Amino acid sequence: MSDAVRRRSFLTMGLAAPALAGVSACSGGRGSSPGRRGSDGRTQVTFWSSLRGSHEVVQAFNESQDDIEVVFNQIPDGGSGGYANIRNAARAGNAPDVITLEYPQVPEFVVDGIARDLTDLMSDGLHSKILPEALARTTYEDRIYSVPNDLEPLVLHYRRDLFQERGYEVPTTWAEFAELGRRIRDESDTERIANFPTNGGTYFAGFVQQSGGQWFDTADDTWHVAMSDTGTQQVASLWQELIDDDVVTMMADGEEFDAMLSRDRILTRTSGAWDAGAQMSARPGQAGQWAIAPLPQWEAGDAQLGDHGGSTFTLTSDSREPEAAMEFIEWQVSHPDSMRARLSAGTSSMFPVVEDLVDVARETFDDEYYDGQDIYTLFSEEAPKVRDDWNWGPRMTATLQLMQDNFARVPATDDTLLDAVEASQAGTVPDLRALGLSVSESSA
Repeated sequence: MSDAVRRRSFLTMGLAAPALAGVSACSGGRGSSPGRRGSDGRTQVTFWSSLRGSHEVVQAFNESQDDIEVVFNQIPDGGSGGYANIRNAARAGNAPDVITLEYPQVPEFVVDGIARDLTDLMSDGLHSKILPEALARTTYEDRIYSVPNDLEPLVLHYRRDLFQERGYEVPTTWAEFAELGRRIRDESDTERIANFPTNGGTYFAGFVQQSGGQWFDTADDTWHVAMSDTGTQQVASLWQELIDDDVVTMMADGEEFDAMLSRDRILTRTSGAWDAGAQMSARPGQAGQWAIAPLPQWEAGDAQLGDHGGSTFTLTSDSREPEAAMEFIEWQVSHPDSMRARLSAGTSSMFPVVEDLVDVARETFDDEYYDGQDIYTLFSEEAPKVRDDWNWGPRMTATLQLMQDNFARVPATDDTLLDAVEASQAGTVPDLRALGLSVSESSA
């Protein structure tokens, strides 16, 4: 693990004391209550998740166990109420043992005292199996707060059939991407190389990660916020120019965008590895037309990426059975039967963080849609390029919502993407200070 990762600090003890106190006051001494036992005498572990395939994973785990039984509750996606459900349960002192968190939400659940330090519970065997770039996402000052399940490097999904038909070269740099985009615009009134999603704060963050930006950092007991730093300006400038020159469309990633993809109007998508499976489910009629390539780099030969998606599992501070719960987490992220069970729930191209499971995913994945392309080899090559020193902020759910709202205003106003990002910072900083955190900020 890099020195940059070891230097990171959550600043949870003391600076986040107001948030911790608000949660703990309702718990009545969390972690001290007696554990639960099922009718068959097995230790019961409760698990809440919105991830597809979780029911199948729990069923497979329970069938393999004599001593532990997992009781599962399917909850909505985090942004659709799932995270609110967890918070409400934590305030009442009865949060489940195990929860699913996306990477951007790990810091806020730690700062709020809901996610538990797992360092002393994680086995050396599990620690050694997990992709270091993924574990870095959940590690602060050598303390591990959540166990990664998958890591989704940003890649370029492109229309192989149209590229071959027209002699387009797959861009390897962003300059080549922009040049190709202008060619496509000049050749067609209706086709564009890509879309900038107004609801895509996590896409934008992935581009900033690649450019070397750092929105949040900690030093001297202070959260430093710099959402319009040099790396961010580089990304915003590129996409703003493409928007202004009508090289890309700008709309929400939703029904209208899906319709344009289905009508062959958008020729590339920049998104996480998971999107390969989503494409197969959403547009089965385009089988054989898409392929996947590495994301363009800023300079030829560079090898740095951001991630776009991925989930983790952690214990809550209310967990009454931390050892049993951790055993379930380890099985869930590292056992081949867990991966097979999850993938049995539907088409998926998630990239597991445990190398042994990559072959399981590859064997399950139907590569006919991508004309036989071995996408998992590509993902295996790209995942280690994901930066291991990126920090998410302690209120990313709110920050990303602000960014979505501000991006959505850009097409109808004179605001730029950089204006939208700066407005998102301006809305974020008061939230952090309201938590009792020491905050400094800089702007463009």
